[in-house]
Amino acid sequence: MSAFKAAREWMASSTIAHVGFAFLAMGAWAMFANRAHAPPQILLAGIVQGTLSGLLTLGLKKGLEWLGARFGGVLALIAPPLITATTILAVLTGAHTLAGTPEIAATIAVPFAVSTSYACVYNFSLWKRGAA
Repeated sequence: MSAFKAAREWMASSTIAHVGFAFLAMGAWAMFANRAHAPPQILLAGIVQGTLSGLLTLGLKKGLEWLGARFGGVLALIAPPLITATTILAVLTGAHTLAGTPEIAATIAVPFAVSTSYACVYNFSLWKRGAA
């Protein structure tokens, strides 16, 4: 097996890689979204969002699986992503409000869209397989 293929397989299956990528990508996005503000505000927004994204990445998949097992039929398709999206929106908004992030809407737009899209797609795959 080539080194590239081994690295790719590790990244695809590694929780550490997923959490690290979420931290870096969404932290960088938050810094970009707040680029017009003072450097300490930019850095704090990046650290807050990166940390939140890493932690949410850890819990989202398991949360969807747990919620899906508690609902049946069409409700198992709709409720888990709706619950996780609402929770994530509240967590992101609350944390950035507490941190004093200047551009909250711009900061959370991409992480919220990515996590909600993932929740819908992953939950649909669980529902379709009957695992939810």
